[in-house]
Amino acid sequence: MELIAAFSILQGLYLALAAGILPTLLEILSNKTLLLQPVSLSRVFFTHVWTVFSEGVDKNTGSSKVELITSNAKGRVLDVGAGFGHTLNYLDREQVTTYIAIEPNLLMHARLRDAAYRHNFHEEDGTLIILSCGAEESSKILAALPDNDGVDTIISVMTLCTVPEPEKTIRKLSLNVLKPGGQFLFFEHVLSGRKDIAWWQKFWTPIWAVCFDGCKLDRPTHLYVRHLVEEDDEGQGSSVWSEGTTWQKKDEPTDQLFQHYAGRFVRKTMEKKS
Repeated sequence: MELIAAFSILQGLYLALAAGILPTLLEILSNKTLLLQPVSLSRVFFTHVWTVFSEGVDKNTGSSKVELITSNAKGRVLDVGAGFGHTLNYLDREQVTTYIAIEPNLLMHARLRDAAYRHNFHEEDGTLIILSCGAEESSKILAALPDNDGVDTIISVMTLCTVPEPEKTIRKLSLNVLKPGGQFLFFEHVLSGRKDIAWWQKFWTPIWAVCFDGCKLDRPTHLYVRHLVEEDDEGQGSSVWSEGTTWQKKDEPTDQLFQHYAGRFVRKTMEKKS
């Protein structure tokens, strides 16, 4: 990997600091207890960063999300790490009955709710549910649904890079929340298959994670999903999926730190584990 590509990440780090440092310092001055609340402080900083970054990121990945989401997302849809609600831009409202957004960062909820309203999803009629729990808290997700019956589609757009235990979270979502026959759709940046690029991804991850709310560059998320297995009563493991495919973002250079993959996986039509 060329050094210029390996160090190109510095521009993103600089822009993140430029966007987030001053407004975060101002919030600390008005609420000094933030210094004792590292999670809250990180969310304050990232909210300011994402306010600047999100529109550009969404635009640059829009065609990939149209291909992945628009024709596939149906029924009751769970958006993992919904942020400001950009996934709503790619949903076919006629195909989606309920939009459930998981977003632990409460600072993003107002814009998320406004985006949902613009796309005709409303809490008053039950077509919109916004949750502040973590994606791994499957019992809380199910408890928020009217019939505890799970969802037809799970969508994760550049979110599984931030959850504390991605493999555990993917397992809980897939086995406890996704209905049999339901779809797991994801668009994530992942660990490169090239050792030289992977080395730089691992090098930069601790620094990048500080600026981007725990985001990790070095997770093989596409493989976590693909290789998910479930054991039967006899202890024999088999794939959770009846079908599945992954593909790399079209026209993306291979010699760069961010390697984006999309995936569509369909859960086998078998009884859901409790």
